[in-house]
Amino acid sequence: MHPSFTAKLSAEAYRTLTALVYQHSRIRLGPDKQSMLANRLRKRLHALGLTCYDDYCQVLHSDRGPDEIEQLVDLISTNHTRFFREPEHFTFLTDRVLPDLVTRLTAAGSPLRVWSAAASSGEEPYTLAIVLAEYFRTHPPVEWQIEASDISHRMLAHARMGIYPLDTWHELAPDLLRRYFQRGVGDRAGKCRIKAELRNRVRFHRLNLFEAEYPVPREQHVIFCRNVMIYFDPPSRAILVQKLTRHLAQGGFLVIGHSESLMGIRHDLESVRQSVFRKP
Repeated sequence: MHPSFTAKLSAEAYRTLTALVYQHSRIRLGPDKQSMLANRLRKRLHALGLTCYDDYCQVLHSDRGPDEIEQLVDLISTNHTRFFREPEHFTFLTDRVLPDLVTRLTAAGSPLRVWSAAASSGEEPYTLAIVLAEYFRTHPPVEWQIEASDISHRMLAHARMGIYPLDTWHELAPDLLRRYFQRGVGDRAGKCRIKAELRNRVRFHRLNLFEAEYPVPREQHVIFCRNVMIYFDPPSRAILVQKLTRHLAQGGFLVIGHSESLMGIRHDLESVRQSVFRKP
């Protein structure tokens, strides 16, 4: 940010910004997030040639507002993720979910559909792709496809590329790295990329989880929607669970984050284990 930028985020501007964020994403920013929001917006204000947050609020209410609100939501979205985050979910998928699903799908001649609903920079959907590819190396194959969605254009662009720092190599077993990653050379030294045959199994969509219709096929057999509901208030969580349930096939599974719960939410799902639910 330009060193001359000294504007403060006023309480009134903060109320305006948080109301717009909630309206368009259902992300609830409390009073303790004012400093975080100010810091994340400074570079954006500089890029727009603005000198104060009140002017930025005017932009958000102008003809440029819809596009700029997308930028605002993108900037405040938290995108902490890594390969095989909360690994118990992937173990459960391999040991319990896939054997049950694949038996039924093979008999019906149907493809397996999996959706990573908050894909961030791509580590989760690519982890799912690795898990499925590994499973079908030793089991009768069925056709499978992974849908991946996120509200952030910036994160989706990163995810589609499938390029990650070589630190990723410390998170994955050597045999998985050999099978599913390419090590960068030349100007991509220090990075690795998901191999094309795996990238082609993942379709990315820009999606707001609270929009009326999802650009993702229904009848999903597994939906991962992890570590995103913690940013929503209880009414928004209830709406989201209802919408995700409608996209599940009968007998399909919803997986949420270990720190999340459906307590207090009316839903039609059966609890399978902590953070895993099944549509009866």
